[in-house]
Amino acid sequence: MKGRNVVLIGPMGTGKSTVGKALAEKLGWTFIDTDAVIEKKAGATIPAIFAQQGEPAFRSLESETIVEALQGEQRIVSTGGGAVLAEQNRDAMKAGGFVVALRATEETIISRVGNDDNRPLLQGNAAERVRRLLEERKHAYDFADAMVDTTDKPVEDIVEWIASRLPGGEA
Repeated sequence: MKGRNVVLIGPMGTGKSTVGKALAEKLGWTFIDTDAVIEKKAGATIPAIFAQQGEPAFRSLESETIVEALQGEQRIVSTGGGAVLAEQNRDAMKAGGFVVALRATEETIISRVGNDDNRPLLQGNAAERVRRLLEERKHAYDFADAMVDTTDKPVEDIVEWIASRLPGGEA
């Protein structure tokens, strides 16, 4: 069934973890942050995985984690911003749940993540890196079942919006 899980996708800093936790609480579902699961599995932070094993090793762990997270039901699964780059991940997301893309303005994302040292893809000039990633990935989230802009919106409003669009009346 399409609506057995909700998968949150979108660029870093759009609120996937924050919205995911609040949505899980509202629905009484389980929240899974794939980045947190990857860190637990690897026994290392994401920056350490990138530094020690490289991005391909991280992406492999990410794909495995997404498939595992979507095996259950009534789960809100928050994915990393780059998870959508692999076709196998997009296929797993579409098959495993209702996919919601979160968006935000470039300025909002920069203000939210610009000083976050735990984001390996932002090392250096964070604002420039955010702009480049947004440009490179501007159509990567288009496969979602629904899209919501999180810029200047209260988390509660975003959660209500998503819950009202779930197939099968889960909300």
